[in-house]
Amino acid sequence: MAHQHQHNGRHAGGHRLETVIDMARQQQPEKAAGRFGFAGGLEFTSLTYTVVKKQRGAGGEWEKKDVDLLHEITGCAPKGCVTAVMGPSGAGKSTFLDALAGRIASLDGRVALDGVEMSPSLIKRSSAYVMQDDRLFPMLTVYETLMFAADFRLGSSVSASDKKLRVDNLIEQLGLTSSRNTYIGDEGTRGVSGGERRRVSIGVDIIHGPALLFLDEPTSGLDSTSAHSVIEKVHDIACAGSTVVLTIHQPSSRILLLLDHLVILARGQLMYSGGPKEVTAHLARMGRRVPKGENSIEHLLDVIQEYEQSEFGVKALAEFCLTGLKPPKLTGAEGGLVSTVSSIAQTPTMGSLGGEDFDHSMRSQHSRSPWSGGVQLTPSRRPKHKDQHAGRSQHNHRSYTPEIVMGTPTPLSSACTVNEDDYLTPTHRAAGPNATGAPGVGINALGHRGKFANPYAGEVWVLMRRNFTNIRRTPELFLSRLMVLTVMGFLMATMFTKPKDDPQGITNRLSFFIFTVCVFFFSSNDAVPAFIQERFIFIRETSHNAYRASAYVVAGLVTYLPFLLLQAAAYAGIVWFALKLHGQFLYFLVMLYASLLSTNSFVVFISSVVPNFILGYAAVIAFTALFFLFCGYFLSSHSIPLAWKWMNTISTMKYPYEGLLMNEFDGDRLFATEPVRLTGDDILRQLGISTAEDRKWRMVLYLLGWAVFYRVLFYLVLRFASKNKRK
Repeated sequence: MAHQHQHNGRHAGGHRLETVIDMARQQQPEKAAGRFGFAGGLEFTSLTYTVVKKQRGAGGEWEKKDVDLLHEITGCAPKGCVTAVMGPSGAGKSTFLDALAGRIASLDGRVALDGVEMSPSLIKRSSAYVMQDDRLFPMLTVYETLMFAADFRLGSSVSASDKKLRVDNLIEQLGLTSSRNTYIGDEGTRGVSGGERRRVSIGVDIIHGPALLFLDEPTSGLDSTSAHSVIEKVHDIACAGSTVVLTIHQPSSRILLLLDHLVILARGQLMYSGGPKEVTAHLARMGRRVPKGENSIEHLLDVIQEYEQSEFGVKALAEFCLTGLKPPKLTGAEGGLVSTVSSIAQTPTMGSLGGEDFDHSMRSQHSRSPWSGGVQLTPSRRPKHKDQHAGRSQHNHRSYTPEIVMGTPTPLSSACTVNEDDYLTPTHRAAGPNATGAPGVGINALGHRGKFANPYAGEVWVLMRRNFTNIRRTPELFLSRLMVLTVMGFLMATMFTKPKDDPQGITNRLSFFIFTVCVFFFSSNDAVPAFIQERFIFIRETSHNAYRASAYVVAGLVTYLPFLLLQAAAYAGIVWFALKLHGQFLYFLVMLYASLLSTNSFVVFISSVVPNFILGYAAVIAFTALFFLFCGYFLSSHSIPLAWKWMNTISTMKYPYEGLLMNEFDGDRLFATEPVRLTGDDILRQLGISTAEDRKWRMVLYLLGWAVFYRVLFYLVLRFASKNKRK
């Protein structure tokens, strides 16, 4: 048993910490945490994530059962190292990454960075999360994408020249110089390659120099060369002092050389935590020898699969990883795959395994973590697992005597202990010329950062600039609406030219106004895919507080105001003079403009609550039909049954229809003499529309009120329903 001494010290940020020094490990040049040694980083203790699942019971009825997607995972991710989370499919890799990144609300356990316990909000401010899918604006160049990211994440406190310098350096360090001015591209626009796109996604999230970097399957969908290039850049980021944690499924041999620390999971339980070089020794302590020429990590995954298919399950391996309790042997009949080694060398000694490379202390799962500051860990549920194992052994008439393998590093042993000096900036691991991290950005600086880097007005301005850039690069949406309204304006002008003052003329005017309202409502339907395409970009950017959801809503509204005004003015200018309409031209224009605003707000709200644009179109068309039915054209407001009055109230077609009719027919102007004398006020009264002078301007206010209402609903959906966070 190694001798240990405890003392108190202060790291660079002045936090009082209790450190544990393993005297036996001070003599070795390398530590189990990674080939460069352990210098602080991320510690996680007893992480458990439980969900409730429904399943059929013995009687066939549905029963609720608690299932642990993560169970009592304890370990660390050393600072300045690349920690890879590995395991078979369904092991819980992405769930574990979400737990570390603060994306699980009901997580039990403790996460600390450099000894300071981290709340989910603090993790957001200090970390970056690169999703598996590259969600970027296709019509922005690499430089523009990174510059907008710098504006969002660095804030107004950093000058524009410093931001440009930082982006230029980042482009060079990520190997993107040749594609600096190339569009990101998508299926319809040729852009950067897959590997370059992935590096741009990483650059977007590390522009502010995060202390923590999480990457979910960064090599997914890439060829071997591109995947190696991406991990190589990630390795450079770690060299600069960041703590990097990534999930990876099947790394190549070249990528394995770039991984400093491994966390291997299976069924949500910890199978191994340590350096890649120590996997062979870990297997040897279990009594498993790595066949000649086979990769030790792949062999460990094969062993995990053997136990998973056996009667013991992976719980036996999790027990061994946590406490050193040796797992039972698998015979050829049980495992059916690979035979075990002889029992002569199943319990290695210090000499047989090179004891200098391991911590020879043994601690139970109730030991104190070196970063816990004296906090007692939550007791685990290990006893019930032992009972299960015992029960299985008894049931199968097998004799299995539990054996504690001495010298087994556990997640709570000195493989994750640190020296007081480890909290200082490491000098033994110099950052290379391509280091892309942010030296000096760590836990000590987090308390001085606000939740958002920019003031509210600054966020709106940056979002507006990006929106205008996207509109300029993709003018199809705006031009298609303008073209539709212009063409329809010419059709209306030629079909209803100078309607006469007779009963047929009155009918023509009514038909023109209801068709105008319908055209303006349907012209905004093509905006359904707009937010659906941006949704994942919004979730990625706001998950780490790049900007506020309300700033996104305001910027989107302000961006489209001039374009909607131009569309309304183009239509109004064509039909007003050709048809010689009556009333005020200004009111006619304002009502058309307000109609576009309310319709656009309604369509954007619908697009935020549907999962795809197909359902979005279906929902918009259905509501359009309902609004059209209850707008007052087929049945006047007074003739609609009382039970359906509310539909007339929420129909956003009602207000422009009645308002335009008031503007046209208001007053004593004579519109027909045969067979009866009809003035404008007579027509409005027959239609059940008020003739009060101020009533028509109220219609504009009502319509603007609905526009604001739908924008508020849109904001609420973004604020509370569009989060990349598990319950």
